[in-house]
Amino acid sequence: MKKIILASGSPRRREILEKTGLTFVVRESAYEEDMTLPLTPVELVKHLAAGKARAVVADEPDALIIAADTFIVFGDNVLGKPKTEERAREMLKMLSGKENQVVTGVAIIDTATGLEVVFHDIAKVFIKELSEATIEAYIKTGDPLDKAGAYAIQGIGAVLIEKIEGDFFAVMGLPISRLADELKQFGINIL
Repeated sequence: MKKIILASGSPRRREILEKTGLTFVVRESAYEEDMTLPLTPVELVKHLAAGKARAVVADEPDALIIAADTFIVFGDNVLGKPKTEERAREMLKMLSGKENQVVTGVAIIDTATGLEVVFHDIAKVFIKELSEATIEAYIKTGDPLDKAGAYAIQGIGAVLIEKIEGDFFAVMGLPISRLADELKQFGINIL
C-alpha cells in the first residue's frame, strides 16, 4: 500500500484517522493560513486544506497526502482559533444560545499520479445559552484558545453543546465517513 501522510499537527485528526486502521505517518504542514482571502467560507476551507496538502507534496514523491482545515461560520463571520482569552470570550458570547456551522475542508493528493480531490463537509452545532460564569470557567480550562470558534466538542467543551446536526467527526476536524468514500478513488477501501 502507498505511504499515507497526514499533513496535520492536530491530535484530533490523528486520533480520527487512527480509527480507520490505516497505517500512516504524521507530517505537520508548514503552510501559512490566510483567513482574510476574499473567498466564501466553503471556498476558503477547501483552499486552506489544499494548501496544507500541497506544502508537503514536494518532499514525498510517492505518497498519499491527507490534509484538512476546520473553522466555524456564524452569520457573516468566519471564526478560527481565538488564541487569546479576550477573543475566546467574544466568540463564546457571540455563539451563546445560537447555531453555528462547522465547515471542514479536506484535500487528498496522490503525489505519484497527481490525482487531487478536495471536498468539504458542514455540520450544524447548537450552543447552549452560556452564563458569564460558564464562559469564564471554560476559558480557565485553556481548552478554547486553540480551537476554532473557541470550543471543542471532544473535550470539556462538550458540556456547552445542546446538539449537533451532521457528522460528529467533521466537527472534530476530519469527516471520516466522507474521507473513506473519497479514498476509494485512490484504491483504498477502509472496509
